[in-house]
Amino acid sequence: MFDALDPLPPDPILGVTAAFRRDTYPLKVDLGVGVYRDDRGITPVPLAVREAERALIAAQTSKTYVGPAGNLEFNERIVELALGPLTSRLGPRIATIQTVGGCGALRLGAELVRVANPEAVIHVSTPTWANHEPLVGSSGLRLERYPYYVAARRDVDFDAMHDHVNRLPAGAVVLLHGCCHNPTGADLEVEQWRALADVFERRGLLPFVDMAYQGFGDDFETDVTGLRVLVERVPQLLLALSCSKNFGLYRERAGALAVVARTAEAAAAVATHQARLARRMYSMPPDHGAAIVARLLADTALRRQWIDEVATMVTRMKSLRALLAERLAQRQPTRDFGWLTHQRGMFSLLGLDDAQLHELRERHHVYVPADGRMNVAGLSELNVDYVADAIASLTN
Repeated sequence: MFDALDPLPPDPILGVTAAFRRDTYPLKVDLGVGVYRDDRGITPVPLAVREAERALIAAQTSKTYVGPAGNLEFNERIVELALGPLTSRLGPRIATIQTVGGCGALRLGAELVRVANPEAVIHVSTPTWANHEPLVGSSGLRLERYPYYVAARRDVDFDAMHDHVNRLPAGAVVLLHGCCHNPTGADLEVEQWRALADVFERRGLLPFVDMAYQGFGDDFETDVTGLRVLVERVPQLLLALSCSKNFGLYRERAGALAVVARTAEAAAAVATHQARLARRMYSMPPDHGAAIVARLLADTALRRQWIDEVATMVTRMKSLRALLAERLAQRQPTRDFGWLTHQRGMFSLLGLDDAQLHELRERHHVYVPADGRMNVAGLSELNVDYVADAIASLTN
């Protein structure tokens, strides 16, 4: 049966990591895969998360199934982290299911849309995360693009985005990055979120918000401002949540799909379809990561400690952005690198063409994906001059 299968090319992001590991050059730098790294190049587990895990293991007496909906306390607390006071206001209009990471939430959300309307079209930003289209498109739904980023300005092309969305038909689904846009780092301003909310409400569009980086842009409240603007205005919304980055639980695959429906009755129906889809795809979600998150968010002291730890990560990433901008400006004083400090989160686009990216990798041993996305958390005070020299040599 399998003899006729041809090997597939490496994943555009994970393949970069594999190539980096094979490289024996001592000064090599990995700015590819989207994980946070500290000054030692380690992806840490926050101390508050480790303490919550120790307490969980000490108290846990069973590993039995949790059911297709997953850990119900986790579902409640992770949605409250994102929606804040709106959670209690919306109450039974929210249907939440624990998923296999944020990726599982995206796929399950697309499957839910397909069940509700097989003819629905999901619109994704140009550019978007490399795995968005495979995840969502594998549901069988048609995908289309909307303009988002102007490379020349290194910023959001909001006028083009607004005009495009304003022409979409009722029922169109628009996939939005809640914060820390991947791969550009260019986020919408609050007023732009409000203008989008006007369009979504007036034209009957369905927002599908991917919230993978809450807390990694500015802080846990600022990063969800746009999401909450939408939730206050539109009658229906899909929300994919991930605990990989902010909790450091990458391999535990803890995520959730929350659906805000028009009515409590509609939400109850959505919950039955969420459970059936999950049952048919993977049956039950893994509990360990979700149980850790639930315990941490329920403990006031651990929650405060965790928020402080994430704030330290954000401070480091912002300082690395400023440091790289400074080093590049020293080498190319006629160019403006302020975009690096204006953007948010782990990612920015270097703006290099294919030949330059090939030279960056083969000559300088600096690894980024084929779209030129740089993970600033892979920088450090030890390698930033080396990286700046490499980039400057390609753009002089």
